[in-house]
Amino acid sequence: MRVGFLQMRPRFGDVEGNVDRVEEALRGTRDALVVLPELCTTGYVFVSRSETAALAERADGPTLDRFRSLARRNRLVLCGGFAERQGRRLYNSAFTVTPAGKTHVYRKVHLFDREKLVFDVAPPRFEVFRATARLGMMICFDWVFPEACRSLAVQGADIVLHPSNLVLPYCQNAMTTRCLENGVFAITCNRVGSESRGGKILRFTGGSQVVDPRGRVLVRASVDDEELRLVDIDPEAARDKGLTARNDLLADRRPEAYRAVVARARRR
Repeated sequence: MRVGFLQMRPRFGDVEGNVDRVEEALRGTRDALVVLPELCTTGYVFVSRSETAALAERADGPTLDRFRSLARRNRLVLCGGFAERQGRRLYNSAFTVTPAGKTHVYRKVHLFDREKLVFDVAPPRFEVFRATARLGMMICFDWVFPEACRSLAVQGADIVLHPSNLVLPYCQNAMTTRCLENGVFAITCNRVGSESRGGKILRFTGGSQVVDPRGRVLVRASVDDEELRLVDIDPEAARDKGLTARNDLLADRRPEAYRAVVARARRR
């Protein structure tokens, strides 16, 4: 199975132009799973909730229609981030679209810093679905919380799709641990460059990567450049959770012990 990422530099507010650049970059790519950055359609540094509302779209709107068309034409599974409108709610969301026209949406559970001012907190919902393999999504800052990736692993995810706009320096290395502790592949697609808006400047760390279930980095992008990188994997490698002859990453879990700790903490 061919998988990878398109590390890119979205331009804030240029939704049509950003999708144009994705289409051009993937023009010659066929029969692959490709992850795009978080909020790849809009850019990241929203200065107000009203600005988010002006750029947010429904999942059945024209921008995702373009991604669905691209997925169908090139036989791609595409995952990326967008600002989603659902009624009056605004979410930092990720989509996965398939060649068959299916659309799956995940709304970011763990909002980072000023995201809390311009997006709504999503109901916690980590789901696994089938699209050439068993896939699950998380977005950027979700990496800090081990429960996010574990929630996907215990539902049988082979590959964790991880659109990101990373500014902290730790994620890329931390994701090797997430893969190792859960026995899953992960595709982290970061953006590059910087955004300076409303007196705020953020510099993004690049380093998009594909990591295997043993925590090995199969491919990693540069810090600064826009890059399309693809690699062949066998998703079934994620279904072997054995660590030693007597240890299984998921079967050896002791949920009752963890629940007891949480219960004691709540009583304090």
